[in-house]
Parts: sequence; C-alpha cells; structure tokens
Amino acid sequence: MLAFTVRRLFSLLVVIWGAVTLVFYLYYALPGDPAEIMAGGNNRNPDPAVVANIGAKYGLDDPIIVQYGRYMWGVVTWDFGESFKDGKPVTDIIAERTPASLRLATWAMALEASLGIFLGVLSAKRKGSLADSATTIGAAVVSAVPVFVLAFLFQQVTGVYANTHDWPSWARLPVQGIGPNQWYLFVVPSVEQFRYLIQPAIVLATVSTVVVARLQRTTMLETQKSDFVRTARAKGLSEGQITRRHTLRNALIPVVTFIGIDFGTLITAAILTETVFNWPGLGSRLVTALDGRDLPVLVGLTTVVVLIYGLVNLAVDLSYGWLDPRVRQSSRGAS
Repeated sequence: MLAFTVRRLFSLLVVIWGAVTLVFYLYYALPGDPAEIMAGGNNRNPDPAVVANIGAKYGLDDPIIVQYGRYMWGVVTWDFGESFKDGKPVTDIIAERTPASLRLATWAMALEASLGIFLGVLSAKRKGSLADSATTIGAAVVSAVPVFVLAFLFQQVTGVYANTHDWPSWARLPVQGIGPNQWYLFVVPSVEQFRYLIQPAIVLATVSTVVVARLQRTTMLETQKSDFVRTARAKGLSEGQITRRHTLRNALIPVVTFIGIDFGTLITAAILTETVFNWPGLGSRLVTALDGRDLPVLVGLTTVVVLIYGLVNLAVDLSYGWLDPRVRQSSRGAS
C-alpha cells in the first residue's frame, strides 16, 4: 500500500508540472505581446517607454526558457508573484477565492450524491416502470442542456419571472453574487447565504447527478444478479434487507469512487457556473486572468485547481483500496 501511495504522489507531481508547463507555454502562444496588453492593449498604440518598463519590471524581455525556469521555481516555493493587473500577491487571491469554490463544489457534490443515488436506486428497483422511464428520459434531456443555458433559465425563472409575477419572497432568489458570505463550520451557510448558494449549486450538480443516477442504476442491476444476493434470498431475507445489507452496499463502491473523483471535476467545471452567477471562486477569476493575460494569476490558480483535483483523486484511490480488499491485494502484488 505504501508503494501504491508513493506512485500516486509521484503521478500527482507529474500532472501538476505538466499542467503548469502547458498553461505557461499556451500563454505565449496567444497573439499579442503581454507587455503591450498591460500597457494599454493590442492595437491601441501604447507608449513604447511604458511597454519597455513593464517588460523589464516583470522580466518579459528575458528568453522564454529563463522566464519558465524562474516561474517554476516560484511554483515550487509557493510564490506565484504579483498580479500584472493590480499588483496584488497571487497567494492572497488564492486565499480569497479558494473557499468559495470549495463550498460551492461541496454543496454540488452533496446534491449530486443524495439525489443521484436515490434516483438510481429507484430506477433499479422499479426497472421498466414509469418511474424508471421518467428518470431515463429526464436524464437524457437534462444532460443535453448546456450548463450556461440551464443557469440562465434559473435566473429568468427565480429572478425575472418570480419578481414580475409576485411570487412569495422565499421563492425570489438572488441571481448574482455571493451574498453576505456567512458560513458556519466552513461549509454550512446561513439562511440568507443559502438563498445565494442554492441555484449555482444545483446548476453545477445537474450533469453529475445524471451520471450518478445512471451509474447507480447499472451497478444495482448488476449486483442483484450476484451469487450472494441469491444466497440472501434463499435464506429468507426480505427484499428491503437484501437491498440495505447487500445490494446497495456493494453497488455503492464504484458510485462513491466516481463522486469522489468528480469533486475535483466540479472545481474545474465551475468556470461557467461561477461566471454566470458572478460567484467569486477560482473559475470566475481564471476567466478574468485569461482575458487580461495575467500570467501569475492564471498559472497560480491553475496550479491550485490541479492540486485539489490530484489530492482528491489520491484520496479516492486510497479509500477505494480500503473499501475493496481486491484492490489492496492487487496493489501488493504489483509492488
């Protein structure tokens, strides 16, 4: 198990290095001189003296390999420098933005897990019924709607339509911003905070909920054909006992694995959701950094996203080995 953990940690470091390197070189592949953009933008005839001063200040005149080496050293020492736009330390931006993304992803994952597992179990237990068909059709329709379209629909219904048609005050939800930013135990929102949180959380969780429901249904149906389920029936256990003690427990292993891995995906997939709802997380700040060619912020936030994704994947791999003894045995054999 130790060798397995070491290999996973090494893989995580390689992924972080590859992601940061890719973002760094893609930055230079984009058209336009970064120094000119910071001095006033392309095709706006910025003062050459200002451009030269910016290039000298941030080392943009150095060869790209020198800039790469200097920046990678900053990544290793957790010093991403300052934002090109406002001079703010990137580590301060990370500290400000990361909690909002983690909270949004946590609530989206909670919705995804609870609703997805419930719908999957319902479909599996009532295979071929109206509930199963409705779940299948609903999943297909929802998965076909782009995230930003779904977000705009929510805003139109709970924002514009609700206010113009005198809906109750509790149904008129805010459609922009993070609100009072009041949290307990880091992830528990206040009542007013929940009004700002619920819409982006639902939108972010929608596609993953569909995947969880279909995966739960498939694994439940496969598990119901297992020998131990037939043995449990032969012993006289009721269908409810079989589901709780045997079928559901074993069918949850791949589902829990997916949900854990998907937490990292929710961080990265939140870019559109955070942008539409103006949620001040990592995703919306990444968009701003990319638009303004703010390399320190861009690479710094990318590193954090990759790190979160990698750590969650590592934790899921280790927990999967703990849940399923066959994984532990195979990892020992490979080592």
